[in-house]
Amino acid sequence: MWTIKPFEELTNSELHRIYKERTAVFVVEQECAYQEVDDIDLTSIHFFKQIDDVFMAYARLIVEPHSTRIGRVLVPKEHRNNGFGQELVTVMLAYTDQHYPGFPVNAQAQAYLQNYYASFGFQPISEIYLEDNIPHIDMVKVNLTA
Repeated sequence: MWTIKPFEELTNSELHRIYKERTAVFVVEQECAYQEVDDIDLTSIHFFKQIDDVFMAYARLIVEPHSTRIGRVLVPKEHRNNGFGQELVTVMLAYTDQHYPGFPVNAQAQAYLQNYYASFGFQPISEIYLEDNIPHIDMVKVNLTA
């Protein structure tokens, strides 16, 4: 079961688990020292899946005036290659179609995931560039439902 909540509805336990997993993946595993917890969390919609209190996947949806942006997409290392990432992006795109029809969906993807995001209809809109010493590419999926 997917949980979808704005920041103010997250429980202390859920928020702790989110920050713990994001730090484990984006700071420790990827060896990037940066301010992982930011003010964008306060206005984002948070998507995550837990099975028996085990965290399977997470991402946040940032709603902007005329677009949305997927960010902080993660699946903990021990749960990768089980389809949770695909399920997560599918759930997020369905949510966006329903709640923000006609809004494009942006993603700042790690470059090695370009084909993965392309499988959902995302198109590159930038060249590959370094962000925190990791190659990234900006991508967009135009939402034609309006």
